[in-house]
Amino acid sequence: MTEQELNVRVIPRKRIVKKLARGMKLTGKVRRVTRFGAFVDIGVNTDGLVHISELAPYRVAKVTDVVNVGDEVTVWIKDLNKAENRISLTMIPPGTKTIRDLQVGEIVKGTVTRIEPYGAFVDIGIGRDALLRVREMAEGYVRNPEDIVQVGEEIEARVIRVDVRRNQVDLSLKGLRPEPVETEEEEEIPVVTEEDEEEIISPFEIAFLEAQAQKERRREKKRRKKRWDEFEDDEIIRRTLEYAEKSG
Repeated sequence: MTEQELNVRVIPRKRIVKKLARGMKLTGKVRRVTRFGAFVDIGVNTDGLVHISELAPYRVAKVTDVVNVGDEVTVWIKDLNKAENRISLTMIPPGTKTIRDLQVGEIVKGTVTRIEPYGAFVDIGIGRDALLRVREMAEGYVRNPEDIVQVGEEIEARVIRVDVRRNQVDLSLKGLRPEPVETEEEEEIPVVTEEDEEEIISPFEIAFLEAQAQKERRREKKRRKKRWDEFEDDEIIRRTLEYAEKSG
């Protein structure tokens, strides 16, 4: 192979790579799938790699849960390594917030998508709903989550836990909105007459009567046991005498 032929082969490849730039949007076809990502043909001499962490803004367990061989996909160039002829791609649009971008203590906006007895799920734009537990809805006791938030409501919440491995985010409303006012039903105060006063028993008297009742129950139990023991003794004696009479 002559030097001129070598240059003819190398120059087109360099010319194509130079046309690529970080952030460029492209359309390609998935050529190969591995456990760590997918290789995509974007029309140059080298397939670009979409790492499994770049397939979606949320955590992906299996590459084939998102793409398969032959799929046409939209990708963005994340990085170029001309020296090693490598192209790193992403399927996450630029500017998209992912779970990896969240920080504990950060205030986020979201929309309530579902309410359960234990809390509410909130779409905060990371591809998977965050959980607002009922105990994090207010400082005080919350009986019903729907007393605090409603499906479709837009809220601001604080991030209190981020678990990238499990793809879980916990939120809290504490300190971000006024506490709900507890309304207590008015209780009727009974009117006590002189006749009723004679029937009212103090807590001490109730405890004393209960102790007396327990003592009486223990005594009755002992009496029953004693009567049973005496019955058994009489029965043994009766059977012994009957046996002796028959034997005699």
